[in-house]
Amino acid sequence: MISEQFIECNYDIVVIGGGMSGICAALAAARHGAHTTLIQSRPVLGGNASSEIRMHIAGASCHFGKKNLWETGILMELMLENKSRNTYFSYPIWDMVLWEKVRYQENLDLFLNTTLDSVETKDARITAAICRQSTTEKAFRFYAQIFVDATGNGTLGYFAGAEWRMGSEGREEFNEPDAPAQPNNNTMGNSIMFIASDKGEEVKFKKPSWAHTFTEEDLKLRPHGTYTWYHGEDGITEEYVPESGYWWIELGGDTGNIIENAEKVTEELYKVVYGIWDHLKNAGDHGAANYELDWVGIVPGIRESRRLVGDYLVTETDVLENRIFEDAVAYGGWPMDEHAPHGVYDKDVNPTRFINFPGAYTLPYRSYYSKNISNLMMAGRDISVTKMALGSSRVMGTCAVGGQAVGTAAAMAVHYGCSPREIGSRIHELQQTLLKDDCYIPGFRNEDPDDFAPSANITATSHTPGNEPGKIVSGVARVVNEESNCWESETLEKGPQTITLAFSPRELNQIRITFDPNLSREIMMSMTRTVQEREVKYMPLELVRDFTVKVFRNGEVIYQQQVKENNQRLCVYNLDAPLTADKVAVEIQATYGCPSARIFEIRLY
Repeated sequence: MISEQFIECNYDIVVIGGGMSGICAALAAARHGAHTTLIQSRPVLGGNASSEIRMHIAGASCHFGKKNLWETGILMELMLENKSRNTYFSYPIWDMVLWEKVRYQENLDLFLNTTLDSVETKDARITAAICRQSTTEKAFRFYAQIFVDATGNGTLGYFAGAEWRMGSEGREEFNEPDAPAQPNNNTMGNSIMFIASDKGEEVKFKKPSWAHTFTEEDLKLRPHGTYTWYHGEDGITEEYVPESGYWWIELGGDTGNIIENAEKVTEELYKVVYGIWDHLKNAGDHGAANYELDWVGIVPGIRESRRLVGDYLVTETDVLENRIFEDAVAYGGWPMDEHAPHGVYDKDVNPTRFINFPGAYTLPYRSYYSKNISNLMMAGRDISVTKMALGSSRVMGTCAVGGQAVGTAAAMAVHYGCSPREIGSRIHELQQTLLKDDCYIPGFRNEDPDDFAPSANITATSHTPGNEPGKIVSGVARVVNEESNCWESETLEKGPQTITLAFSPRELNQIRITFDPNLSREIMMSMTRTVQEREVKYMPLELVRDFTVKVFRNGEVIYQQQVKENNQRLCVYNLDAPLTADKVAVEIQATYGCPSARIFEIRLY
């Protein structure tokens, strides 16, 4: 017998799980100076958003039903980067955008095809994570000060002995009006998606012998084939054809333990998805005669399993009341989305129940670290929430911004040599760092004492009513309610438009500019045609494309940066050396289609 040799790896922070929350956590931690590694069990990054599963990234905006609530920060950076090079929604290109961002980030190492095997602990603290990489047949022992569980299933925390929950709380435990009267083990199920295309001629389909058979009665409450879906909340009607899967092809929520039964659930989903396709093709006219399957998922998308317990569990009441926590670090707005536990076999029950609410709620920092494992943090759907609240917080946009908060906090904990819980005493610093990095926290604004832009005299060549130059230092970098928080120029047809910040001579090190990519219009990857068609084909029209940054002293330009084909909302310019300056000007030459220039924020450091 060959004794196993472990490769010993030392990091400040280990993030396990390479979905959107893990990606954002790892990037944030590395960018804030922590030596970080991201460990992913799959060959691609992105989790449910990857080419293996192909679910689009929903979030607080509810598919643009709630205006100006698109998530920003690292997630926006990733989506804009993808938008700039992926006009026709190619999932392999999206995979590479995610891989590139992680692989070439300073301070960050990436381990793909690497699975968590076990955890070593001492005194309620993780000392090491044992992982194995299937492609290289190597075994690793990862040491770190902080470990982040972004596995979705809460696997790292489970192995470490963290307190966890699965299934529904009873109504009385947290006085949640829509929770069941008694607690149970039900979860939302797993789904497999498919893609089909119209071949322009009739295409036959022969059902595999092992696939199930479905009647119209079985699917009476599940829209399928060619159908129209009306969103009563926002007055939107969507036309669907049988080409991009059905989220309601779902099973496993009633198995008692969806993790232990994962392989059985997956195999049953194969039988269901091909049975559904057989029904579309061979059981009446569903508009699918000319359609052929191009892709069927092999890896199911998982909605719910373990939730790790932190110092606070977010509840249904917190969500419905749009609660603003003092230690808020992220936000959500997706409706509480409760799926039928029997999935597609619950033929007499609607596949989901949406509990809608206006506005957005915040998520507290106390829900992102473990209650009983001192150096464990959570990012993604395994954070500390009740099952009811999970129905909203589980969506990937919300998970991603929470991941950025976790990575930032973990880097702070490394810097200060303290535990994640102890960062709670520095919550204002964490919140201000997140806002600086273009995250949004409802109810909070820029109060960074190092940013001297608010003290500048701000003028512009022009502005439109309600969008004066001074709005760029409002402290909020998006439209909120009726407040634009934005400088908007008159038409660029009159020539380049410039905003200028003048101040007493002082040292300048960094300029940060936040543009407008339209936070009410989707720019995400999607395989669904109706989603694709409501996006702009290339870049957001409002986004500034060409501009020049100039730094002055005594009327002379001492620094200039000209930018062509900008593809980001947040643009940061670090000067090679500190300059004594008395004026900064940003001249806008062109957008991607909007007739005027729009800037939400300029910060000076």
